Amino acid sequence: MIRLAIAEDHQSLIDGIKLLLEYEEDIEIVGTANDGEALMDLVRLKQPNVVITDIRMPKVDGISATREIKKELPHTKVLGFTMFDQTEAIQQMLDAGASGYLLKNSPLEEVLKAVRSVYEGNTYFDANIKVDVKNNSNKKGKGMLTKRQIEILGLIAQGKTSREIADELFIGIHTVDTHRKNMIRILGLHGKGELMRYALEKKYKF
Repeated sequence: MIRLAIAEDHQSLIDGIKLLLEYEEDIEIVGTANDGEALMDLVRLKQPNVVITDIRMPKVDGISATREIKKELPHTKVLGFTMFDQTEAIQQMLDAGASGYLLKNSPLEEVLKAVRSVYEGNTYFDANIKVDVKNNSNKKGKGMLTKRQIEILGLIAQGKTSREIADELFIGIHTVDTHRKNMIRILGLHGKGELMRYALEKKYKF
């Protein structure tokens, strides 16, 4: 069961998300907050698995709240939620420990997809966000990929197919393909061929 907390200073947006998610059997909304201080109190009390938080909020902004959440509850996943799609804002949230980033004009179905994705340990970026982590490669090491994605990238560098990767890691082929799509998006690439080339250039090999 995914225990979800939502922080957003516009109550109507919270209500919309709640309406979308309330009938999902694998998600329980454990609480909502309209400012960063209330979010921190909620997270400490309910210890959710996933938090959706606005970037710009009263009292404590979403970036500071994310940093504190990851410090106190490192296993809690955080999704940034905002109207801002500037690279700087995205990078600040990621540096604070967020696992993904959504725009407020995203379809509500994408919110659901993002919640499930980060809960499973993936990173997730709104399809309308262009993330260029290559410029941050020196600072970020292996970029913003999860350990599982780096592992899959290593197998891609060996020329393995999605089926072979799925069999080797004991995961579903759909999961592998989802990781591939997320990595292409995160790394600012344009297709499977570029992902293979990136893997070889970065020498993601065991």
